[in-house]
This record gives sequence, structure tokens and C-alpha cells, in this order.
Amino acid sequence: MTVQNNSFPNSTRVDPNRTTTAAGVPATRVLGVPISTINMSVAIRTIMGWVSERNSQYICVRDVHGIMRAQEDPLLLDIHDEAGLITPDGMPLVWIMQARGYETTGRVCGADLVASLCDASQDASLRHYFYGGKPGVAERMATELQKLYPALKVVGTGTPPFRPLTQDEDGAATEEIAASKPDIVWIGLSTPKQEYWMREHVGRIPGATLIGIGAAFDFYAGDVKRAPRWMHKSGFEWLHRLVSEPTRLWRRYLVLAPKFVMLVTYKKFKR
Repeated sequence: MTVQNNSFPNSTRVDPNRTTTAAGVPATRVLGVPISTINMSVAIRTIMGWVSERNSQYICVRDVHGIMRAQEDPLLLDIHDEAGLITPDGMPLVWIMQARGYETTGRVCGADLVASLCDASQDASLRHYFYGGKPGVAERMATELQKLYPALKVVGTGTPPFRPLTQDEDGAATEEIAASKPDIVWIGLSTPKQEYWMREHVGRIPGATLIGIGAAFDFYAGDVKRAPRWMHKSGFEWLHRLVSEPTRLWRRYLVLAPKFVMLVTYKKFKR
């Protein structure tokens, strides 16, 4: 599928960081990572187009944490260059893109993408598979989504062990997913594990679009409470998550996030 640039929000200014994703979707590089200059409606339209054409792609839902991890991991940086979409998850990325002139860009985070795509896919009868999370999480997530979207077609769930799979185990799991003939495979393995998995498995599940959404599995399963809606657009959702899981997330928000701001500021004034 060739994506025409005029179908997407474009910059009103000259952007030296402008690029496209591997699927031809307009993007702008933030610390080397090509973030798609999209909003939710464009993301849904793009994914539905890929599904209708059986065009296997994978999607990285990207926040500040993921970008900073990519600075330390050349393989992860390359994985973003091969992705069909890299959506702007956190508000800092949206603000950066809007400051570059992409005024209609909007936040496309994992939990909201799940809701929007599950809703839109009901009439189209898209088939969904959920892979990841702790034991029982994928099943509870699927059950909750079917309550919210009664016509949603869930064709399977899977939970891999925390340890790396053997080649035979991975082959068996991939065959099981492919046998269910999904259109969308939701991946909840956390960054960067889910990005590695998607790059290795795209095309091995014929016609499927793979979407890495990490913590959204826990949100829909009810294991982690999401921040109040007013925090989503204000940029304070990170604070809610930090208070909820300080032991796990303190480095992400108190070390990596400030470092991100310094690097982006440095590169801007260096030019």
C-alpha cells in the first residue's frame, strides 16, 4: 500500500527532521526516531486500509521512554525505521510535533488506540488476537473489550512465559496465532521486548497488523488503574503512573524523561 503524503497532517513550516515511515506515512524524527505525524482518525484509517489489503505491518506506540531506550539500543532504533507506523503516545511528542508545524497531530496512545480500533472494527468484522501480559491478563482484557464492544471478534489469546522462548516454542506459538487468522495482533510484552517480537514475526502471521501496546493490557484487565481523563491531554498522566508504580517506573520518569528534554533542547539549539 502506497500512502499519499497529502492524506496526512503535514507541517506548515520547513522541517529538517521530516521523513516517512517504512510504509510511506509522513513522520518527523525525534532523537532519530521517526514519529508519525498523525492523529487517531488517521491511524485508524491507515490500519483499516492495511487490513483490507492483507498488508502485514507492525506499529510501535512510542513515548519518551521508548525513544530514550532507542538511544542506547541501535537495534531498537533500526526497528523503528522498519515500522509502518510509530504513533505519538505521550503529550511531549505531540507538543514537539505541533511546535514543528504539524498542527493537527494528536496523541495516539495504546489504550486509546485499542478502544478506537476495536470500535471501528466491529462493522468490518476484523479478527483480534491478544498476546502478552501476565497469566490471565490477555483473557481478562479480551473479555472486558467484548463487554464494551459486543460485536468484537476475538479469535484467541496467548501468554508467553517471562523467559525467552526456545525456537520450537516460538514456532508453535506463532503457528497457533496464524491458525486463528487474525487481522490484528495486539502485543503486550513491554518495550523493547514487544518491538523485537514484532520485527521478528511480521509476515509470519499472514495479512496481520501487529501492534505493541504494553501497559494497555494491564489497564483493560483491571490490574492497573489508568489516570483520570483530564490528565491525558494535560501531560500529567506520567505522574499518576509514577505514584501508582514508583518502584518500577521511577527511573523512567525521574531520570530518562529529564534527559530526553535536555537532549531535544540541545539538538534544537545546536542547529
